[in-house]
Amino acid sequence: MNFAILDDEKHCVESLVIHLNTLYPDSAIVYRGNRPEEALSELGQLNIDILFLDVEMPGLTGFQFLEQLTDRKFDVIFTTAYSRYAIDAFRAKAINYLMKPIDEDELKEAVENWQKSGEKDKNNNKQLDELLDSLRKDNVLHSKISVPVSDGFEFLKVSSIIYCQSKSNYTDIFLENDKKILVSKTLKEIESKLEGFSFLRIHQSYLINPDYLTKFVRRDGGYVILQDNIHVPVGPNKRKLITDFFDEIDTK
Repeated sequence: MNFAILDDEKHCVESLVIHLNTLYPDSAIVYRGNRPEEALSELGQLNIDILFLDVEMPGLTGFQFLEQLTDRKFDVIFTTAYSRYAIDAFRAKAINYLMKPIDEDELKEAVENWQKSGEKDKNNNKQLDELLDSLRKDNVLHSKISVPVSDGFEFLKVSSIIYCQSKSNYTDIFLENDKKILVSKTLKEIESKLEGFSFLRIHQSYLINPDYLTKFVRRDGGYVILQDNIHVPVGPNKRKLITDFFDEIDTK
C-alpha cells in the first residue's frame, strides 16, 4: 500500500508516520506535507492508495482541498481533533475517519476496513462525492477556491470576486479593493471551478458575480454595470440570460 499524509500540524504527521511504519513496514509513505496548496499540485503525480487528510487546516479545510482536486484516484481517511459537524457527516455517509490523537488500534481498524471494502472500491469515491455534495448544500464549502499564480497557489474568497476576464490561456480575476490577479487558467477552467456559485458567463470573455450586478443597459450593444461603476459588455447571445436573471429577481 502507498500512503500519503496531509496535516498542517507537523507533530501529527510525524506521529502518523511512526504508527504506519510500525503497522505496515512493507508499505510506503509516498507523500507527507503541511501545506494544502503544495499538495494540490503534487498528489496527482503520485501513486497513492490512501490519503490521511486533516479536516481543519488554514487556507483550505480538508473538504475544500478535496473539492479543488480533479481526477481523484485514491481513497481518503479523514483525521480530526474536534469537528462535531464533520463526525456527524462522516457517520451519515459511512466515511472513514480517525479522531486525534490517533490511536494505533483504531488506525489499524480503519485501514483494515478499507481493505475489506475492496480497496479502490468505486463506492468509496461515491460516498465521498455524496459527502462533498451534502457539505455544499449546507454552505460548508462555499467560501474559497484555489487558483494557480506565478509563484504557487492563491486562495480566494468567492464572495470577493467581482468578475473574471479572459486573457487567451490566462484569466484576470478582479477582486474587491481594486485588487487584480492573473491566473494560469482559461476562463472556461475558472468557470468550472466556480460552478455552483451562480456566476454568470455574460460574454465569451467575461464571467461575473451577480452579487455585484447593479444595472443592465440595452444600448451600445448591451452591457452591465457592476459595483463601483464597472462596465462589462454582454454578448449578443447572452442578453436573454441577463433579462431572465432580472426577471427571476423580480419574482422573489
